[in-house]
Amino acid sequence: MAKLYFSYSTMNAGKSTLLLQASYNYRERGMRTVLFIAAFDDRAGLGRISSRIGLESDAIPFRADDDLFASIGSMQAESEIACIFVDEAQFLTEAQVWQLARVADRLSIPVMTYGLRTDFRGLLFPGSQALLAIADELREVRTICKCGRKATMVVRTDDKGSVIHEGAQVEVGGNERYISYCRRHWEEAMGRD
Repeated sequence: MAKLYFSYSTMNAGKSTLLLQASYNYRERGMRTVLFIAAFDDRAGLGRISSRIGLESDAIPFRADDDLFASIGSMQAESEIACIFVDEAQFLTEAQVWQLARVADRLSIPVMTYGLRTDFRGLLFPGSQALLAIADELREVRTICKCGRKATMVVRTDDKGSVIHEGAQVEVGGNERYISYCRRHWEEAMGRD
């Protein structure tokens, strides 16, 4: 039975690396995978998933108004799909999360999603909230804080390295904009201690 999976973590935990490795394992055995990434995350180029350790792959860019169930159904009609992979899953809409659940339930294709759980303010992203609510399996991808404890939070910095306390929930960036911390050090960085 196919399932909807959500692998979540803070920034720089290796989510994209895990996604690309899992897709490679399927493809190495001659199985077709389909990869998706948020269209506005074009750090590696439009429709590209890239990891910090140098792995890359083409992906289909998705937008908030895309019907992923319909798109995947059309692709499945052309040739069998072994697994769907979604990077930056926090940017899915609630409707798209339900569409991916239908892919698992009605098309019997496993769907592996990877993304952030919370933003720099400690608030859930809409896509992550829906995935936490309905995914069949949740997997935490761990990384560490500067103190060695498990990092569960992230701060956003400006171009001078100062911590930002307010702003839009979505701002695409990587190591140059985000730092992963344990809850204690996140509170200190955000001035909440």
